[in-house]
This record gives sequence, structure tokens and C-alpha cells, in this order.
Amino acid sequence: MTFSGDLQARCRDAGGWQLNQKVLYSLENEAIRSQRVSRTESHTSNVARSESDTEPHEDHQSSRRAYRELEVRLYLSALVAKVEKKGRTVEELHQVISWLTGFKAKDLQRLIESGATFEQFFAEATLNPNARLITGSICGYRVEEIETPLTQQGRYLDKLVDELAKGRKMEKILRSP
Repeated sequence: MTFSGDLQARCRDAGGWQLNQKVLYSLENEAIRSQRVSRTESHTSNVARSESDTEPHEDHQSSRRAYRELEVRLYLSALVAKVEKKGRTVEELHQVISWLTGFKAKDLQRLIESGATFEQFFAEATLNPNARLITGSICGYRVEEIETPLTQQGRYLDKLVDELAKGRKMEKILRSP
């Protein structure tokens, strides 16, 4: 299974991987930070707070919304550029994506052409049951401790792609019990 040449070109033309990766990590980190703030607030039960103090801040809500609404083509553009820069192939990237999500090349192409968002991408995915075996840290966060499902799924994919880019063997990346 491979990406079509047209799909690769469209991913590369999405605006440059450095910018897209920077935006993606910024949005992901903001969503995780707001999740940590919410968790910390829930553990401080002895402190009297007004209802407005417990509401998420507007900027956190807009960051989470932007993260959910990130276009798949931009996300995949960053991933393609990253693995190619490290000497890995798009076919290997597709194998990793397919293992995690169950998507075939035609499914990915359809999602890109339809302008699917990050949230839609993972909503349509059939997550591999062995995804729970993905552990470790990415961008300073333990993937197994992330509570927001969308953020955790995105970090699973990030972790697998990082391992691919670092030259890890495919048998180790595609976890099995």
C-alpha cells in the first residue's frame, strides 16, 4: 500500500512541514496543559471557588477547538516530511498509520480530499487494540496518562512516527502483546 504521487505532492504543498508541525504541537500542548489545569482544580476540593473559576478559559476552549479542527492534510504533510527527512519511506509511514487506525491508502486519500479534520480522522478510525501498549513520553507528556481520547490518539500516532523517524525496527513499532 502506498500513497499516490498526487497525495504526496498535496501533502507537501500544504504549507511546509516546519510551520505545520509547530502549529500542531502548539495546539496539542495547549490542550494538554488545559487538561492538567482542570485535573489540578478538581483535586483542590477544600478551596472555595465560584462557578466562573471552574469554567475553562476561553483561550483553552479555542485551542481545543482548533486542535480538533486541524485538517488531516496538514497533519499528514508534517508526518510525511518528518519521515522522509529522516530517511524513512512514505510506505513505512502508511504502514504505521494503517496499524494504528485501520485506514488503507484509499481511506486516507478520501479523508484528505474531503477536508476531514483531526477529530473526524480519529472518529472514523478503528484504533488497534494493541495501541494501549504504546507508552513513553512525547513532548514531555506520558502518552499513557493523557485523559482526553483525541489528544491521546494523536499522541499515539506522534509516538509511533517518532520511533519510525528515529530508525526503530518496524516489528518494535507495531506492538504486539
